[in-house]
Amino acid sequence: KLKIKKTENKEQSHKDGTPSIDSPHPPTTHPPSYPSRTLNRDKELQLKEGMFMSNILLNMSFSFLLMTENLVFNDSIHGHVELHPLLVQIIDTPQFQRLRYIKQFSGGYFVYPGASHNRFEHSIGVAYLAGLQAKTLRENQPDLEITDEDILCVEIAGLCHDLGHGPFSHLFDQMFMPQACKNEEWKHEDASVKMFEYLISTETSTVKPYTLILQVSSRWQYKGRGEDKSFLYEIVSNKQNGIDVDKFDYFARDCHYLGLKNNFDHMRYFKFTRVIEVETDERKHICSRDKEADNLYDLFYTRNRLHRRACQHRVKMSVDIMIKDALLKANNLIQFEGRDEQFFTISKAKNDMEAYTQLTGHRPELESSSSELKQAKNILKRIMRRDLYKLVGEAKVGHFNNSLYCITYDYGKGDKDPVGCCYFYNKHEPQKAFHITRQQVSNFLPDCFWEQTIRLYWKSKDETHLDAVVREFKVWCYDNGFQVIFRPAMLEEKFDLPLPTRITTKKKYVCCFKGISFLYHVLKPTGDVLFPTVSGGKAGV
Repeated sequence: KLKIKKTENKEQSHKDGTPSIDSPHPPTTHPPSYPSRTLNRDKELQLKEGMFMSNILLNMSFSFLLMTENLVFNDSIHGHVELHPLLVQIIDTPQFQRLRYIKQFSGGYFVYPGASHNRFEHSIGVAYLAGLQAKTLRENQPDLEITDEDILCVEIAGLCHDLGHGPFSHLFDQMFMPQACKNEEWKHEDASVKMFEYLISTETSTVKPYTLILQVSSRWQYKGRGEDKSFLYEIVSNKQNGIDVDKFDYFARDCHYLGLKNNFDHMRYFKFTRVIEVETDERKHICSRDKEADNLYDLFYTRNRLHRRACQHRVKMSVDIMIKDALLKANNLIQFEGRDEQFFTISKAKNDMEAYTQLTGHRPELESSSSELKQAKNILKRIMRRDLYKLVGEAKVGHFNNSLYCITYDYGKGDKDPVGCCYFYNKHEPQKAFHITRQQVSNFLPDCFWEQTIRLYWKSKDETHLDAVVREFKVWCYDNGFQVIFRPAMLEEKFDLPLPTRITTKKKYVCCFKGISFLYHVLKPTGDVLFPTVSGGKAGV
């Protein structure tokens, strides 16, 4: 087993002292413990349904430094952005610098050559947009009494919302962790909270938190700000309708590096938002102008298009599955040193933030000559040689199904219209919030807001029984009412081939639903090919 010990490098001071950051790429070999705070120019996607970073971050206030000048970052998406000195102090920590080596688009870089951007630059963009929206609300509505501290806390929430991402972003928590820790539910948002607390505890000389003492009502679940400022929790992660600055940044950033068109204009959205107290729940929500409803549909359409063309791209998903398999092979063979000289495997590093800080997408030990890592390295070699798993079957699920591991395309709210969860106002009654129905916006909008598919990937290089397996997959789909999708990139199936009557050896096949791979066996001597059947709402073999 390889045991990776942490190294203690002294923090390097910034000698030039210039506030403008525009330097070349950081080295891509072995990541230093304290890289410079330049924005990485190397170029995520999936919804953050369980975000509760705002709850933690808004529960804290900070002793401000004597520094008074904001620092300027030259961002490839938002241009020159200014960040508070306290944000820079958080950026200049190992816990945040690790985000340089966590790609936002996982295996998408092997499909879209420009999609090499990372969580580091995305987090800085979200912090900037969070502060921009809070400042815009304060300028337009001074009666909200938004303080400088409120704005700073919202900016920190945006900066630190992705601290807990593992290697290759959502590939780690949605594909690797469910198989490595089968009986344990874990989300990267959980690690974000722990990582932020770890950052605070190790940087006590810079950042000092304290809990705000508030009389919070039993129905208000958040701490740090009362119900009178409930709208602050909708800026970074909006549970109400999913419209937040996290999406604004990754839509613009992903589309830019993927070469796609982004139809949503977040700057216009900021200009036409107001905070209004809604009568139904007696809380203040961020509301949009009624004429902007069509613009919001563009937002959710962009999300759906990104998933279809990029996030769930058939080749990108093949690469993701191969990276996941390599991580599973190496899981117990690579260990990271945590506190009290304890060592943790890849899947267990989440239990110790000191070890988790070292866990990034940069793994030089996989390039070593260790024979124990041979299987993992062989999978990575196949990726580099473009010898990828083949998509040999895909089908649409006829009804919403939570029992199968399906790829889901939607507008962010499952089978619901997300704009129906939004509040609007008009210029004649700017203090009254109301809903707008889809029919009031346009008759050209979709009637259905979700779609699910399942995919079959072939892992082995031996294609002896591939035709039989593909044919049985189609039979299984038809039996369960699934519509088979034909793609030109799939192999040409031969329907005239009979099923094998006798198999001398036991063969393994893989059926992949949303990156979760299941083994299916061709049994001897009958040659029956087993596939999952849907019964009682569950998938069985």
